[in-house]
Amino acid sequence: MSIHKTEALVLNKWDFRETSLIVNFYTRDFGKLSGILKGIKKEPAKFASTLEPFSHNDIVFYKKINSALHLVSQCDIKDNFDIVRQNIHKVGAASLMTELIDAVMPQEDKNEDVFNLALTSLKELEINQNSEKIMTIFKIKMLAFSGFKPHFDSCVSCGARMSGHSKFSSALGGLLCTQCYPKDLKARTIFRGTVASILHIEKNEFKNNLNLGMNPQIKKELEVILNSFLNFHLEKELKSQKVINKINNFVPLYFRGGSLNS
Repeated sequence: MSIHKTEALVLNKWDFRETSLIVNFYTRDFGKLSGILKGIKKEPAKFASTLEPFSHNDIVFYKKINSALHLVSQCDIKDNFDIVRQNIHKVGAASLMTELIDAVMPQEDKNEDVFNLALTSLKELEINQNSEKIMTIFKIKMLAFSGFKPHFDSCVSCGARMSGHSKFSSALGGLLCTQCYPKDLKARTIFRGTVASILHIEKNEFKNNLNLGMNPQIKKELEVILNSFLNFHLEKELKSQKVINKINNFVPLYFRGGSLNS
């Protein structure tokens, strides 16, 4: 076994037997990595981190040759993002980020762009109240960096440049020109402004994208397009997205002008 040290974000964790944990990390140098922390529940002082989801840590691990589960011998917290954890909307956004990384990224395939994007997004959540916009930017850039992105530069079917109306096909993974509409009868129309916003976000730095103006129609369409694409190709809806949708749809009764007895 060889020993390595790297930065890591916690994607998720679960109990292993009575005293240990198995943790999925996303690391700067090795991509997605699974590790076992033996005895952490019996002697938590052995590790300087409680390994909360989406926390940023330094880990030391022994890389096994014939196993995808490696032995983590040290884990030191760098940032627990406590400010994010105080806001339910920010927790939802951070949880969606880690769940999306876990769903899309292959095991032990280094992608430093994805790691830096996730870390930048989490740090931005600490100081920026617009968690919805941060989530949208993260989804678009994450799909671009991972090679999983939809095709928005031209028609996904014939390759023609877009000059007029277009539709978005989740099944085919991109835009359809008017002549190719019959290729997917379930394709949905899409605003030019939505396409322009996606291309802008793909090509520009995270900070610059935070200043991008989007009207409510484009914001809503971006959400629908991105979620329908992910749901189709992942063959499921992300659990954290379901929770976010429930939170966003919940309106306290007193805001509706009702009462507990009405």
